[in-house]
Amino acid sequence: MPKLVIVESPAKAKTINKYLGKDFRVKASMGHVRDLPKTKFGVDIEKDFAPTYVVGADRKKLIAELRKLAKSASEVYLATDLDREGEAIAWHLAEAMSLPAEKTRRVVFNEITKTAIREAFEHPSALNLNKVNAQQARRVLDRIVGYQISPLLWKRVKRGLSAGRVQSVAVRLIVEREREIENFKPEEYWEIEAELEPQRTPGQGRFKAALVKRDGEEISLSTEALTQQIVEELRSAAYSVSKIVVKERALPPPPPFNTSTLQQQGSTQLHFSARRTMMVAQRLYEGVELGPEGSVGLITYMRTDSLRVSDQAVADCRRFIGEHFPPPYLPAQPNVFRSGKDAQGAHEAVRPTSVDYTPERVKPWLDRDQFRLYEMIWNRFVASQMPPGRMKVTDVEIGAGRCGLEAQGRELLFDGHLKLTGFDRDSLTVLPPLTAQEPLALVALTPTRHETKPPPRYSEATLVKTLEKLGIGRPSTYAPIITTIQTRGYVKVLKRVFSATELGKVVTDQLVQHFGDIMDVKFTSHMEDRLDEVEEAKTDWVTVLREFYGPFSEDLKKAGDLMKRPEPEQTEYKCDKCGKPLLKRWSVRGPFLGCSGYPECRVTMAIDAEGKPQARPEPEATDQKCDKCGAPMVIRVGRHGRFLACSAYPKCKNAKSVEPPPEIPDNLKSCEKCGAPMAVRSGRNGRFLACTAYPKCRNTKNFDAPVAIPEELKTCDKCGKPMTVKRFRGRTFLGCTGYPTCKNSKAMPRTESGSAEPG
Repeated sequence: MPKLVIVESPAKAKTINKYLGKDFRVKASMGHVRDLPKTKFGVDIEKDFAPTYVVGADRKKLIAELRKLAKSASEVYLATDLDREGEAIAWHLAEAMSLPAEKTRRVVFNEITKTAIREAFEHPSALNLNKVNAQQARRVLDRIVGYQISPLLWKRVKRGLSAGRVQSVAVRLIVEREREIENFKPEEYWEIEAELEPQRTPGQGRFKAALVKRDGEEISLSTEALTQQIVEELRSAAYSVSKIVVKERALPPPPPFNTSTLQQQGSTQLHFSARRTMMVAQRLYEGVELGPEGSVGLITYMRTDSLRVSDQAVADCRRFIGEHFPPPYLPAQPNVFRSGKDAQGAHEAVRPTSVDYTPERVKPWLDRDQFRLYEMIWNRFVASQMPPGRMKVTDVEIGAGRCGLEAQGRELLFDGHLKLTGFDRDSLTVLPPLTAQEPLALVALTPTRHETKPPPRYSEATLVKTLEKLGIGRPSTYAPIITTIQTRGYVKVLKRVFSATELGKVVTDQLVQHFGDIMDVKFTSHMEDRLDEVEEAKTDWVTVLREFYGPFSEDLKKAGDLMKRPEPEQTEYKCDKCGKPLLKRWSVRGPFLGCSGYPECRVTMAIDAEGKPQARPEPEATDQKCDKCGAPMVIRVGRHGRFLACSAYPKCKNAKSVEPPPEIPDNLKSCEKCGAPMAVRSGRNGRFLACTAYPKCRNTKNFDAPVAIPEELKTCDKCGKPMTVKRFRGRTFLGCTGYPTCKNSKAMPRTESGSAEPG
C-alpha cells in the first residue's frame, strides 16, 4: 500500500518524488486549499473569533482526489514548507481531507536534497498547532482590519479602497518620507579642496586634501563670502605635514543571506523586485532540471530570518575553499554569524544545497534570472567562510596657517572574501610617501558650492531594510506588502524608488487620524512580537485577538461617526466658464476638480496623477443626423472610449457606437429559442448577439467567428488540458480550460497581416 505525500507545488513534488521511490506517491495541493470566505466576514467575534473556513471552488475536485488517495494510503505525509504558512497549509489539508491523526505525519526540511528528505521522513512529527494558531491569528487580524475599515474608506474617500494592518503602516512610512522631501528647504554650504605635492618632488606625487578646521575648531562654510576669504588665506599659507597615522583595517566577510538581505541585494545588484526575487528563489528551492541529473533543489528554504548554517554545510564550504583557492583564503576557524533576537533557531540561512553546484556548472540549465540569483547566493555563501579583506589606511593632517586640512590614502593589502563579493577599486587612493613636518607645495585650490539634500525616497531595498529594523512584518510578508501597496494605487515606483500618490496620502491621513494604534509603528511591531509568542506557546491566540479588538472596536465606532470626506483643496486653476478657482474634491470615484462657485456653476474636470486638469476634447463634427431629433451627431470621448452622441444633449440623450453595426450572418439573424430577431450589442467583453425580445428571452451568442487554434497551442504546456479561445474586456486570448486551478494563458497567434486572430 503506497504512502501519500502532499506538497504545495508540482515542481517540489517532482524533485521529492525522485528521492522517495516507488513506495510513495507525491501529489501537489497547489498552495492553500482553504481560507476565509471571499464574500463574507467569516469571523465570529462573539465566539472567540472563531473563523469559518471554506474550500475554494477551484480546490474541491483536488480535495476529493486527495481524500480518495488518502483512504488507500497506509500513511499520509504533509510535506509543506517549514514556516508558519506551510504549517497552516498542512493543517488545512488535514482538516479538509478529514485525515485521522493516527495516519497523519508532518515532515519538514530546510532543503530538498536526498539526505534532507530521507532524514525528514525517518523522523516525522505531529502538526505544530502553535505555529498554526500564530498564522490563524495573523489571518483573522488582517481580516478584521480589512473587512471593517475598508467600507469606511469606500464611503469617505473612494469606492474599492482597502486597508491592511501591516501594508497601511508601510504606506505611512512612504507618505511621511514624501512629506519630508516636500517640506525640505535646502541650505547652502561650501567645501574647499587643495591639490598638493611634496616640495622635494615637484610635478610628482600630487594628492588632494580637504579643509576641515580653522583655529583648531571644525569649520562650516555657509556663505560664498566666507569661503572666498579663507581661499585668499590659503593661497598665501605655508603647507606642511602635521601628523601621519597609518593603520590596518579589516573588512569582515558578510553573513550568508536571510530573506531580508536577499531581497535587498536582489534589488541593489540585480534590479529585481522583492516579488521577482522570491519567485525565482522559490524555483531554485523546489528544483530545477539539471539535464541527466533530473530535478535538483539548488538552495535552502528562502523564507528565513536566521543566519545559522549547518555544521556539514560549513565543512563542505571550507573543503571547497581549500581545494579551489590558495591557502590564505581559508581561515583557521569557521566563521560564525549571530542571528537577530527574533530569528528561529531551527531555520538556516539561504545558501546553496551543495557548494559543489558552482554557478558555472549549473549555468547551462538555468534561465537568466535563475542563474544571476543563484550566482549571487553561491558567492555570498562561499565568501561568508573566507577571511576578512585587509586595507592599509593612511590619515594625513596638514597645517596651512590658521587652517587644517586632511587627506586619506586607502590601499588594499589582501582581498580575502572580496575576491567573490567584489570591491570598488575606484575608492582606493594611493598617497605619495610623506614624512611628518615635510613641507608641501600648493598646486591648486578649488572651492565648490553645494546644497543640503532631502532624505532619499525609499527603494525596495531600503524599504525592506526599514521594515525589518522596525519589526513590521516578517520575512514571508515583505514581498506581498510591497506588491499590495502598489496594486492598491497608494504608492508608485519611478526610477526604482517609491513615491506616495495623492490617494496614498489621503488614505494615510484618514487612518492616522482615526486608527492611531493600527497606524503606529511600535504597536504594529508589538503585534508581530505577540504572534511570535503564540508560536512559542507563551500566550494564546484568542487572548492576543481580544487585546487587539477591544481598543480597535472603540476606534471603529468613533470613526464611523467622525470620519469625513477630505476637505476641498484650493488649486491654482480657474474655471473656464465663470473664472472662479477650481477646488480639488473627492467622490466615490476619486479626486476631481470642481468649481468653487458650485451650485451656481457645476463645472467639473478630471485630473491626472499629478493633480493637473485633464481637458475634455472638443466634440468632433460628423455628417450624421440624430435618428431621434434630427440634430447633428458628434463624436465624444467617455470612460469607455469614443462614441456618437447627439449635439442637442442634454435635451436629447441619444448615443451609439462610432463603428457601424456589423452585418449579421443569415444563420444567426433569428433567435433559435423564440424566433425574434437578433441584434448586435456591446458589453465590457466586446460585441455579442442578443435576442431583441429581452428581457423575456435572454439568449445571447458570441458574434465573432470561431478561431482555429494551431496544433502546437491546443494543449496547455503546464497541465496538459485543452486550451480554448477566451475574451475579456475586448481582448482575445488563449486560456487553459483547467482555470482557475491552472491559470495559464497565451496571446492569440498572429495572422499574416500582423493582427491577432480574430482581432
